[in-house]
Amino acid sequence: MKKTLLLTGMLGIIILAAANIDLINLIGYSTQTHPTYITKNNTPNNNPITDKGATLGRVLFYDKKLSVNNTIACSNCHQQQFAFGDTATQSIGFNGELTDRHSMRLVNARFGNEMKFFWDERASNLENQTTQPIQNHVEMGFSNTNGDPGLDSLISKMQAISYYPQLFQFVYGSTQITETKIQQALAQFVRSIQSFDSKYDIGRAQVASDNVDFPNFTTIENEGKRLYLAAPGGNNGGAGCQGCHGAPEFDIAPNTLNNGIIANATDSNVTDLTNTRAPSLRDVVNAQGVPNGPFMHNGKLKSLLQVINHYNSISAVAANTNLDPKLLRPGGLGQNLNLTTDQKNALISYLRTLTGTDIYTNTRWSNPFDANGNLTIIPITTGLSQTVHSGNIVIYPNPASDYITVQLPSGNFFLSIYSLEGKLLKQSSVKNNEQHNISELENGVYILRVTGMDSDLHFTKKLYKTAQ
Repeated sequence: MKKTLLLTGMLGIIILAAANIDLINLIGYSTQTHPTYITKNNTPNNNPITDKGATLGRVLFYDKKLSVNNTIACSNCHQQQFAFGDTATQSIGFNGELTDRHSMRLVNARFGNEMKFFWDERASNLENQTTQPIQNHVEMGFSNTNGDPGLDSLISKMQAISYYPQLFQFVYGSTQITETKIQQALAQFVRSIQSFDSKYDIGRAQVASDNVDFPNFTTIENEGKRLYLAAPGGNNGGAGCQGCHGAPEFDIAPNTLNNGIIANATDSNVTDLTNTRAPSLRDVVNAQGVPNGPFMHNGKLKSLLQVINHYNSISAVAANTNLDPKLLRPGGLGQNLNLTTDQKNALISYLRTLTGTDIYTNTRWSNPFDANGNLTIIPITTGLSQTVHSGNIVIYPNPASDYITVQLPSGNFFLSIYSLEGKLLKQSSVKNNEQHNISELENGVYILRVTGMDSDLHFTKKLYKTAQ
């Protein structure tokens, strides 16, 4: 009985730390693969994706405590269900004000040659970009202007949040929190977000290049691909999309100028010539063909057809002194592609093939916080999910449905199963190769512990209960 009480107390301490981020069993960010035909990558040598860094980045990305009033996280404007974009034309900041521009989708941000970020490319790299929204007066509020606190106040705030010193120690070997460390972790997480399971990717994997028909495409999809890749002009002229958004990455080419949409998002009478960046064209729509948010920096265009109509007839107004030359024709006129209705529909069909499925639901990019904004950590020091001193103790199967079997050395043992909240659910003596019924447990995650009655052998790990 004394040993049982001691065990319960030990588990109580352990379980306090057990919840959403498991530092023992990290999600694999660094081991993700991508197709061999994807060759562009803007990851700097001094900040490669690591499992530890991206895990911290995930927490930072979803944490509303990084805003002044604990209401806005990066994920508010970059939502997983919309390929990390926003369906609002302008996103809402911490105090209810609207952002100056539409929030750019983050899907495949890593896979391109362009190093600069934001629509106007004011950030020299992704690392530099990540903390600018935090320090924006409208977005998250630590601007050090207009009476706002500065970033030093945020860092002090984070030092007092229980999980941040622990996570920074885990990632960087020190509890010290700095802007550079925040930037590195956020950039690693954002670069880890990828989508390569589309119909396009299935077809591209079966051929030598984009220039041949994909065997899994319909006739109209292959025609849309041809139009996308082909330069304008001539008898077989195309839409010229490839010139700025090159397949197979579909990233924006460096050094492009603006695309002819120059109205400000807040006031259409105000001209803004600085928007020369664009997100990847992958996952511009979801699997049902619904846009993952409006298009362009001002959200002016609401459908793929409107986007194609814009490029079909570019207006080269005198006020736009920064129009990309690829959109101009002799005499300074804007391009006129003269696309037919069928050709426009073919382009739309092709663009829809760039949409995947995994990005919208994969846990590695999901919110680790609960509905109340709480987060707890399973630290390495707890011994959960690992053998502290196991001898020859084995529990199988795991995951299990109705029964588990315990393989033990000689001796007498207790088998205890706890909820993640530390409540003892089952306890009994156990013998070697003895089968135990767990069918009454609901599907979920539990803490299983085997303890020697007459030895110091003890074994603690997570038990996964699943349906048959």
